[in-house]
Amino acid sequence: MELRLIQFFSGFKSSAISLIAFFVAFILISKFQSYWFAKINLIEQVLYGIFAITIMLSGYFNRSRLALAAITLLVFYATLSQALPWQSWVFTHGEWLVLTGAGMLSVLSVIKDRGLLSIHGFYRLVLMMCVGIASYFWFDIADFLVAKFTHIKQLTPWLKYLSVELPLVIFSLLLVWRCVREKSLVTTALLTSYCIWLGQYYQLITLPWSVLLSLMILHYFFAVVVDSYFLAYRDELTTLPSRRALNQLSLSLGRKYTLAMLDIDHFKKFNDTYGHDIGDQVLKLVASKLAQVKGSGKVFRYGGEEFTIVFPGKTTEQAKPALEAVRQAVEDYKIVIRQEQRQTKQARSNKKNSQVKTVSVTISIGLAARSSKLSFDETLKLADQALYRAKKSGRNNVSE
Repeated sequence: MELRLIQFFSGFKSSAISLIAFFVAFILISKFQSYWFAKINLIEQVLYGIFAITIMLSGYFNRSRLALAAITLLVFYATLSQALPWQSWVFTHGEWLVLTGAGMLSVLSVIKDRGLLSIHGFYRLVLMMCVGIASYFWFDIADFLVAKFTHIKQLTPWLKYLSVELPLVIFSLLLVWRCVREKSLVTTALLTSYCIWLGQYYQLITLPWSVLLSLMILHYFFAVVVDSYFLAYRDELTTLPSRRALNQLSLSLGRKYTLAMLDIDHFKKFNDTYGHDIGDQVLKLVASKLAQVKGSGKVFRYGGEEFTIVFPGKTTEQAKPALEAVRQAVEDYKIVIRQEQRQTKQARSNKKNSQVKTVSVTISIGLAARSSKLSFDETLKLADQALYRAKKSGRNNVSE
């Protein structure tokens, strides 16, 4: 239950941090308008370049949702600033514009990132156009519903909100749900754009569109950069720093540090017995327990069922209590496994039987401190040898 709850709200923390950072920047821009207002012409000229860079970067790193959002906002800004054929029609259909923009942003929060210059990118462009068409016809549907239910006195005060506010509430709930459900800076960037979009429509924000779009597109840019960094240096399954991040850290370590190599005991047998899906859940669980290690330990997924903890500036005596605490926390945690079983044809025709089993896993730990003239790789090898001794001595222990 705990693990499922953590997974369901996995995006809450990153979304909250990203939203707070964005709105702090927004407040600062609003408060210190005198610093940038004199350079508004330069902002307007640079904005097209920011659009181009962000779209290309998003496409290159397969963040097609941000690329499509940026393309949509670029078309909108060009409509505002250039004499395009559809400009007058758009200006006279403000409700359609706000509904289409909000709908596109919410739809982008649901679909998956795929290559922009591919058949998937084409399908997504078609989907965006369909949102605009659906928004156009929605007003006819809303007018029909208003006419049909206008005689019901209880509904009369609410019918005026049917055409615009009701879809916006649905879009808002969808975007917020996706931000909480999905751990992605891309989805958070879409939510901030959505807030700015509605803020302008309801005249809660009075800043020029060029400034707002610059802020939104820069948010997209940083989201792509940070997301790409985590893709390169974070393990996707456990969200721990990866082996590449460990190698990067090794370049900045001082002369004194301790390394610990950890391995889940009998993990292959566990996988063969319960399946790889349960095995992945166990890896996530162990990773979450290791991430709580004390003593300034930095945790990395080394590969497979192996993990590494680095204690900068610590001796083995200082690091060992923290490792013992982690080992005990993993051992004490009970994992509930539900396995569906079908034994007979009658059982298959009736409700599935489920077998509930509680199991626990243990970890073995090898510990080694860097001594003079030893490299990081050599110290890591010593920790790996200590891990082998821990397994030979019965597993579920810390060995030096």
